[in-house]
Amino acid sequence: MGITIQQLSVFLENREGRLDEVLSVLAENDVNIVALSLADTTEYGMLRMIVSDPEKGRTVLRDSGITAMLTDVVALRVPHETGSLSRAMHQIMEGNVNIEYMYAFANGEDASAVLKCDDPAKVAEILRASGFDVWEAPEAYVSNIRL
Repeated sequence: MGITIQQLSVFLENREGRLDEVLSVLAENDVNIVALSLADTTEYGMLRMIVSDPEKGRTVLRDSGITAMLTDVVALRVPHETGSLSRAMHQIMEGNVNIEYMYAFANGEDASAVLKCDDPAKVAEILRASGFDVWEAPEAYVSNIRL
């Protein structure tokens, strides 16, 4: 079973229209965005996305002159229950794994939390041992898409 999925990450100069350009390139090439996170500073932004086809997304962006890279992340399945994310994060903390960043999105019956951490295999093991699960690529890349 796969424990990581690929996140498409794009460095954005802080200038008008840059985000629109990235989103347009993906749309024109039939790359669907499942989840995204955008963080910025005064000079640049970091756009992180889970998309339907990460390799294709990176290729079409690069072909358009946009810097894009793929990053391995863990996509935690989080039940829609009060405190479930807290319980999962507590287990990860107890396992002494560092989380660099996290973002979440609704995903049908479950929610999802995308985690960038220093030991994905250990995080998946901790989560599964604690009664949680992780999304595998075929499921994660089509989340919320009506087939």
